[in-house]
Order: sequence, then structure tokens, then C-alpha cells
Amino acid sequence: MRLRHLLLSTILASAGLLAANAAGADEKPVLTVYTYNSFTSEWGPGPVLEKAFEAQCQCDVSWVALEDGAALLARLKLEGANTKADVVLGLDTNLTAEAKATGLIAPHGADLSGLALPIDWRDADFVPYDWGYFAFVYDSEKLKDPPQSLAELIDGKDAPKILIQDPRTSTPGLGLVMWLGEVYGERAGDAWAGLKPKILTVTKGWSEAYGLFTQGEAPMVLSYTTSPAYHQIVEKTDRYKALVFPEGNYMQVEVAGRTTSSTHADLARSFLQFLISAEAQKIIPTTNYMYPVRDIGADLPQEFAALSKPRKSLLLSADDAAAHRDDWIRAWVESISQ
Repeated sequence: MRLRHLLLSTILASAGLLAANAAGADEKPVLTVYTYNSFTSEWGPGPVLEKAFEAQCQCDVSWVALEDGAALLARLKLEGANTKADVVLGLDTNLTAEAKATGLIAPHGADLSGLALPIDWRDADFVPYDWGYFAFVYDSEKLKDPPQSLAELIDGKDAPKILIQDPRTSTPGLGLVMWLGEVYGERAGDAWAGLKPKILTVTKGWSEAYGLFTQGEAPMVLSYTTSPAYHQIVEKTDRYKALVFPEGNYMQVEVAGRTTSSTHADLARSFLQFLISAEAQKIIPTTNYMYPVRDIGADLPQEFAALSKPRKSLLLSADDAAAHRDDWIRAWVESISQ
């Protein structure tokens, strides 16, 4: 009887092992991508990109959505080598030097030959996937005479209330800090002191600020020159407009990179290459409402051609941004808290 039980147990165990192996063979690898919440929203590029990439990778894409790009970097630094991220998507050039310094970012290995950016891209660790210019977007039905310069916004006694984002958690918020720092230099603290009375509220991320803006809480919000394209294409309205200033508007290039701890290195590399492919780049303009990093020809909506573009573009190098970031954020905190 004991032998019979032993043989039966062995047979059952072998069957269970075969079933487990069969299930494992059918199980797809999961690529975990850390990004920001508007990217993965139902109207953002995440769901469309996920479907397109999964159709060719035989994998599952799992998004981990955080408030904004700066919060993404903070999460990555907190988790360190134990991070579950295979790919981080949503940093920009104001954060890339700090991200590289963690030692958590691996070379991308992507072919960048087809890129068409207004700057020469040579970064070996991050691939760009979109770009644009920060701008104050206003509601033309509520604000008939918007400020025509950065100086007028800061110094004007009758300047409108604005919504901005926290530079410690948000890439647009950090972009504004860099913008004022680049224009005003050592006088950035004074500029913030002048801007403070116009600030209605400071949000953690872009989504919250823009939502308050469209709900009518303030007539102006820190966003992008490309934001009006959304309203034109989706809502069929020219009500919302972006301001370009003679002092220049600060550029943003959003990037993605793979982590050194990824257990799916080849899959992560494939995803980064896909991200800059023509297929993926055609998705970006009408989901993330930013400029693509590749020339997509007639697939770029005509509304983008009519958007206001600054005559002067401002952008610090990644190293210069890292060198100034802490001091300029400190000046922001000191000025806003007074």
C-alpha cells in the first residue's frame, strides 16, 4: 500500500510540475514602466502605446503612474536598486543629470539617427520622446488683455491670478524655476517675490493645475504652447491661448530610460526603440499634445502648424540645470513662503 501511495504521489507531483511548466511557458514577461498620471490616463498616450507595443513584443506593459516627472525621480531614488521599474518615462533634461548620478540608469542602445529635434541629441542614457515650450495658457473669454511679457506678468499690479506647479514634484513647476532663473539670474528671488501675489495656488502636478484652470478657478495656468491644440482638436474651440514672451520661453524635452536593475533588459531596449519609431511618434501629438521627436509629415495635425512659437528658446544643459536646481528651488521656497 505504501508503494502504491508513493507511486501515486509521484505521478501527481509530476503532473503538477508539467502543468506549472506549461503555465510558465504561456506566461508573458511583464515590462514595468514608471511614468506620470496624465500619460496613462484614458486620453493620454499610454493606453494606445501599450496596445501597439504589446502587439509586437509578446509581453504585457504594466504602468506605475505617479503625480509628475519630479515625483518619478524621487520614487526611483527612494527605491534604489530594489526598484521594480524596467523603464522610467517622464523625466526631462532638468532632471537627467541627477537621475544618472544615482547609477540606476543603463545606456539605452537605441538608434537615434531618425530624430528631428530643435537641438542635437547625443545622450547615451536617455531617449527623447516629445518636446515643447512652457507657456502660460489663458482663457480668452475671461482675460481680454493678458500680459505680453514675463516682466509684465511679474511686475504688473493688475496681472491676473495664475495656477502653477511645485518644482519639487512637477517638471512644469521645475521648468518655471529654470525659466525665471535663466532670465533673471541672481535676481530670481525678486522675480518670485513679484510673482507671488498673482499665484492663486501651487499644485503637485500638471493635471491638477490644468483641471482647476478649465474649471474656471483662475484665468491663467502654467502649461505648454501646445496645450491650445487639444482644445482646438477635441473641443473645437479657440478659447484657450498660449503666451509667448519676448524674454523667451523655456523648452522641455521629455525622456525615457531603462534601469540597471531591470530583469527584462532586451525588452526595455525594444520599448525605447519603439518609443521613437514613426508608429509611436504619430500617437504623441494628439494624446500628449507635445511635438514629436521625429518628422511625421502630414500625420502632424494642421492645428500644430498654427500654434504660437517663441522667437527665443531657452534651455539649460543637463549639467547646468543640475548645478542651479537646488539654489533656484531654494529661492522659490523662500520667496513663496514669506
